Amino acid sequence: MPFIPHTEADRKRMLSAIGLDQLDELFEAVPAAKRFPDLDLPASVSEMEIMNELDALAEKNVDAHEYMSFLGAGAYDHFIPAVVDSVLSRNEFYTAYTPYQPEVSQGTLQAIFEFQSLICELTGMDVANASVYDGATALAEAVNMALNHHRNRRRRILIAPTVHPQYREVVETYMRGNDVELIGADLFSEGLEALIDEINEDTAIVAVQYPDFLGHINDYAAVGEAAKAAGALMCVVVNPIALGLLKPPSTFGADIVVGEGQPLGIPLSFGGPYLGFFACTEALLRKMPGRIVGQTMDDRGQRGFVLTLTPREQHIRRERATSNICTNQGLMALAATVYMSVMGKHGMSRVAELCYHKAHYAAEQIDRLAGYSLWNKRPFFHEFVIKAPIEVDVLNRKLLERRIIGGYDLGAWNPDFDGHMLLALTERNTRQGIDQFVEVLEEVARA
Repeated sequence: MPFIPHTEADRKRMLSAIGLDQLDELFEAVPAAKRFPDLDLPASVSEMEIMNELDALAEKNVDAHEYMSFLGAGAYDHFIPAVVDSVLSRNEFYTAYTPYQPEVSQGTLQAIFEFQSLICELTGMDVANASVYDGATALAEAVNMALNHHRNRRRRILIAPTVHPQYREVVETYMRGNDVELIGADLFSEGLEALIDEINEDTAIVAVQYPDFLGHINDYAAVGEAAKAAGALMCVVVNPIALGLLKPPSTFGADIVVGEGQPLGIPLSFGGPYLGFFACTEALLRKMPGRIVGQTMDDRGQRGFVLTLTPREQHIRRERATSNICTNQGLMALAATVYMSVMGKHGMSRVAELCYHKAHYAAEQIDRLAGYSLWNKRPFFHEFVIKAPIEVDVLNRKLLERRIIGGYDLGAWNPDFDGHMLLALTERNTRQGIDQFVEVLEEVARA
């Protein structure tokens, strides 16, 4: 019985069977200096007592269900329909792993196939894979794919300065030790024209974000044209909820579209697990990382699903593999699939519209407050930047005292943004809550 510990009598019987008297005799062959020291553990407690202690520790956490939240910067507090968790909790999905054997994995394979199909619908791209770890690793995998596509003859990686800074850091980690040049971070004040000017015949990939890290909605058609003219690939990092309202990145001439799938029915969960999605044009299909599930017909004429392409080192020779990612984030991909299926085209559009209008209402109200100003002067989606009259970390502490989770301190990203806060609103932010937030901001500024 796995949950019943061995008694002292059990231990003695087992030791006797191998001719020993004490447990320590098992380790006599290991030099004393190399043995793991005895642990100074506290006295044992009952299950009830330890659960009470864990509950007390958990109550110290601040979450978006008990506090109002205006924090985004890559992870967003969206409403999740109950059916998402209901489907996820089914044993056949909850315990499933990599679908190596299609004859016993049809449910998992179909769920992944539907996920890929929905991502293609959302992004306007030809093909999508069975997901990667998160949005940041999806971008890093796109960079790897671009280098492989150009047979490592192009060494410049151009990432727009308004791509999420943590995404850039992950790319830097992936590229460490490679003979590549990662540029674009210093172009912030110069705009898209400067980014386009940096595209040349040695550029492997150009990456932009839509909407960008500061919330702006940009038209990247000129970037796509310049990339194509130079023979470089274009990657667009997208917010999937925004695509319920905005035109898809395929209209910019994107070769690759990646993003974070957390807004699609996945809870914040204090940082994970999340979901990266990856889509591209058909021309790049065989260079795509991860798995691709395809639809086929069996010998009885029935529809079935199989792993069509599995270009990972688990399946093929290492030198031919396109990625060493060893999971498809299957449960998170299923959550996103259920969410998109339940919401449908109109539901996704409605969520995007609510996010857009609530963010603009909040921005207008805050911009009227003495001491505050709206930094965004161009169109934005559901995130925007405000200049605060006090330091952002001080402001956020005061907000927490009033059970409000404030925004992201942009000064931690860029010293030029000291005193600026990035705020995010979703459909879960009520008008009453927004008005209360504005009142608290005014009160804190006067204090």
